[in-house]
Amino acid sequence: MTRITVAKGDGIGPEIMDATLDILKAAGAQIEIDEIEVGEKVYLSGNTSGIASESWDIIRRNKIFLKAPITTPQGGGYKSLNVTTRKFLGLYSNVRPCISLHPFVETKHPKMDIVIIRENEEDLYAGIEHQQTDEVVQCLKIISRPGCEKIVRYAFEYAKVYGRKKVTCFTKDNIMKQTDGLFHQVFDEIALEYPEIENEHWIIDIGAAKMADTPEIFDVIVTLNLYGDVLSDIAAQIAGSVGLAGSANIGEECAMFEAIHGSAPRRAGQNLANPSGLLEGAVMMLNHIGQTEIAEKIQNAWLKTIEDGIHTYDIYKEGISKEKVGTKEFSKAVIANLGKSPELLKKVSYSKDAVLNLPKYVKKPAAVKELVGVDLFVHWNGTDPNELASLVQSINTENKHLTMITNRGIKVWPEGFEETFCTDHWRCRFKPTHGKLMYKNHIITLLNRALEAKIDVIKTENLYEFDGKSGYSLGQGQ
Repeated sequence: MTRITVAKGDGIGPEIMDATLDILKAAGAQIEIDEIEVGEKVYLSGNTSGIASESWDIIRRNKIFLKAPITTPQGGGYKSLNVTTRKFLGLYSNVRPCISLHPFVETKHPKMDIVIIRENEEDLYAGIEHQQTDEVVQCLKIISRPGCEKIVRYAFEYAKVYGRKKVTCFTKDNIMKQTDGLFHQVFDEIALEYPEIENEHWIIDIGAAKMADTPEIFDVIVTLNLYGDVLSDIAAQIAGSVGLAGSANIGEECAMFEAIHGSAPRRAGQNLANPSGLLEGAVMMLNHIGQTEIAEKIQNAWLKTIEDGIHTYDIYKEGISKEKVGTKEFSKAVIANLGKSPELLKKVSYSKDAVLNLPKYVKKPAAVKELVGVDLFVHWNGTDPNELASLVQSINTENKHLTMITNRGIKVWPEGFEETFCTDHWRCRFKPTHGKLMYKNHIITLLNRALEAKIDVIKTENLYEFDGKSGYSLGQGQ
């Protein structure tokens, strides 16, 4: 018997959770439930995180969390509970299977059967943003080696345990050579440990286009947080409906399972909502806690129900569907099909000893780290880079001098183009004279000289080499 935490959420959440729990109970799932309140009511009570501290205690104690969709009130100050939960509990892996149910659910991709494994904690979702000038704000893209290693290894282990043949990595490392480049590098390293599984890499833009056009050429896709968020919704939609997709969020200690759709408040309380997405999340939960036979029974009963043409309004289509039903009636139909299997759709069979080998991250030896320069980011309202260069060169020291100015990443000095549009946010790179060393007190000297010259330095970034390899980007145009 496994004790789990359940949150019924907002909007259609309570209806689809009740339907899901009815099916789990009828199938014989060995679970006990602690229910907590999260979402809109908690937000509006004055808790900006949408969850009470005592609820965190229950989730952390039980380790397994089945959550219905919630509503985040409009307006500033309210934190995303999904993002918060993933980060606080270390739920680094988001797993979203997207399978075609052709011909019973309309789709242009009848052979589609992919799993998108998305990194869940880092990337732009770190949420580190600053306004730095009148015209420019920044968002920091945080990518770590531990984060890359954990998600990439999870993808290969998932493929191994579930009999998948290929893992595809999507990045944009032709542009973001440091961040996405690290993800791609780690992918190539870990792929060597799984010679029996095919591996490949696609640039995200053409890869996404190919997935939308020919998803059957992909099997397991692993990618960074933002790309995975976008791709998984696209994949769910082209498979038939976002409303059919479930999601698992897996960490080293805890796991959360949910539907990928929202709370749809306009449909609340009308017995219309399709519980399939949350039910698919619950099936993933059962597999995670080792109740694979129950998971098989429910999944095959659900497939049989879809095959029988018993459909909720969102997937009902004349000529394909046989009966339009509500939330409660759909769950009753699934319960009636427990013990049965689909005839045309592929019957599922889950391994009884499906255990993913996921060792904890081990730190690598520290690299030799050498300071080789500094970027001073300057707020300046002028438009002529040559004029700014003259001003900034006034703070040059005997051994440290301005080598480059960029604006929005493109080099504008020296030898910039007059046609390049510039904002008020300038990156001024200082490097030591050839043969000289750079120390942190030199940066302090530059900052003091900038202060005296009334140059508004809003940010600095130290430039390092690690084991002799550059750890920073050049300006475009270099």
